[in-house]
Amino acid sequence: MKRFRQHLLICGGTGCHAAGSADVRTALQNEIKKQGLADEVAVVETGCNGFCAMGPVAVVYPGGTFYVSLTIDDVPELVQEHFLKGRPVERLMYKEPASKDIIPDMKDIPFFAHQQLIALRNRGLLDAESIDEYIARDGYRALAKALTEMSPQDIVNEVKKSGLRGRGGGGFPTGLKWEFCQRTPGEIKYVLCNADEGDPGAFMDRSILEADPHSVIEGMTIAAKAIGAHHGFVYCRAEYPLAIERLKLAIEKATEYGLLGDNILDTGFSFNLQIYQGAGAFVCGEETALMRSIEGKRGMPRPRPPFPAVKGLYDKPTVLNNVETWANVAPIIIKGGDWYASIGTAGSKGTKVFALTGHVNNIGLVEVPMGTSLRTIIYDIGGGMPKKHRKFKAVQLGGPSGGCVPEQYLDLPCDYEEIIKAGAIMGSGGMIVMDDSTCMVDMARFFMEFVQDESCGKCTPCREGTRRMLQILEKICEGRGEMSDLDLLEELAAMIKDSALCGLGQTGPNPVLSTLRYFRDEYVAHIVDKKCPARTCVNLIEFRVDEALCKKCGQCFKACPVGAISWEKKQPAKIDLTKCIKCKTCIENCKFDAIV
Repeated sequence: MKRFRQHLLICGGTGCHAAGSADVRTALQNEIKKQGLADEVAVVETGCNGFCAMGPVAVVYPGGTFYVSLTIDDVPELVQEHFLKGRPVERLMYKEPASKDIIPDMKDIPFFAHQQLIALRNRGLLDAESIDEYIARDGYRALAKALTEMSPQDIVNEVKKSGLRGRGGGGFPTGLKWEFCQRTPGEIKYVLCNADEGDPGAFMDRSILEADPHSVIEGMTIAAKAIGAHHGFVYCRAEYPLAIERLKLAIEKATEYGLLGDNILDTGFSFNLQIYQGAGAFVCGEETALMRSIEGKRGMPRPRPPFPAVKGLYDKPTVLNNVETWANVAPIIIKGGDWYASIGTAGSKGTKVFALTGHVNNIGLVEVPMGTSLRTIIYDIGGGMPKKHRKFKAVQLGGPSGGCVPEQYLDLPCDYEEIIKAGAIMGSGGMIVMDDSTCMVDMARFFMEFVQDESCGKCTPCREGTRRMLQILEKICEGRGEMSDLDLLEELAAMIKDSALCGLGQTGPNPVLSTLRYFRDEYVAHIVDKKCPARTCVNLIEFRVDEALCKKCGQCFKACPVGAISWEKKQPAKIDLTKCIKCKTCIENCKFDAIV
């Protein structure tokens, strides 16, 4: 490989692509060539760096200088100053939101400094389309070890020893699942990867596939050796075109290098891998529905047992894990199960990737040891609330199947057991932070609407029960609720949890139950007082200026798109309801909550 004086690694993940990283990369390459540095400085497009809120981002090695929010206009200055004169450009570096301190090096930025990377170990460090770069970072070493030094039972034992649990939501012990399938007799078995990531706000799997597709291929091939499978599928939603493109290229390259396909590494073991593109139905994240979809049937769950380890794809023994789980396998084989089990808590080993989003400064992907507190993730890594006048209210964990955890649980250790005790679930790792401008009744309505839309309709409790719950929540948000509705919501939730066919239905009521548990006073305010304390539900807002709270700043007047607000200096604003379109722009721009 050609050697360069410096490497500029620019993020090529979907988030940075959307922010214009491809154009910035091209401009950098052109400027470096123009300055005669093409033989000294290499520009490499990597997979997702994880710090999505700051995109496009880039890091320069050696040194690790980290640049954020790059534009084409920044390129000439960046190349001349940093690469020609050796003077890093301060104004393009990361600035800590609270202290406003400039932090030059990536390793010192709190967003990165508090993380421990295993599944995301290669993020932002290699060209996702280069198998050579993956191999240079110990890629496929675990596969070679598994194929040449370990028996199938040795592999299973090592994974069992690690304590790795499925990262897709269920948290079932991975090694145990593999052992069940290994012991099931059968000539034909399958290994599947669930990349049908559908939780709102979650993008962990997409990021890994875009940044490090070989880590998933390697993990699946090791599992294939363990259970005796020779064919596998990656089930990925078609909404992830970049992930599919890079995964497809990775499969081609791995096959070309003799690391996939027939007679891998001349060991006599063969494993072929295909990509199956899903249409984006949330229910296909459920394992039996996913398998029916691959078979060309409508993606609907079926009752279990028999479990997929006995009767899965095409009724053959099958192991299915999600993207993050597969990405953990190779380090476990190389470093050993004991090493992995030394990280985390008693019941939850290793690390967990969270998609941190919502009302938080540093939005992006976060990988931390199991047991890390919510406070550390949200404040130390996430940088806290972006608006100074807003306070933390709750964090939604586990997507539509999860729950909302309030402020008193900020020191909750994030592991499978503790999160369930708080009324949520780990899920695939979605973490949506909400400040006090969020209406928890409306939040519950949003997730119930999602569950209702995505219900496959096969079982009555989910199909009809979630629809009835949604109707009640809409009624409360519109100011037509009755106190008896709360009892009915809890009764319906209990019935659905007990009788729905699959995990989607069984966990669908969780957001409603958790908000009723922790924010019941908000439901009561909607029903009894006909008020929405967070001023989200339009029917329950008067759109009147409270003169006692108004600071006479005129921000609402300046922001109103239809001229419905009158204001003069040192006078409180007034809203003309005959002109007001109730768009809530005034509420969003008032820092003093004076619009009621």
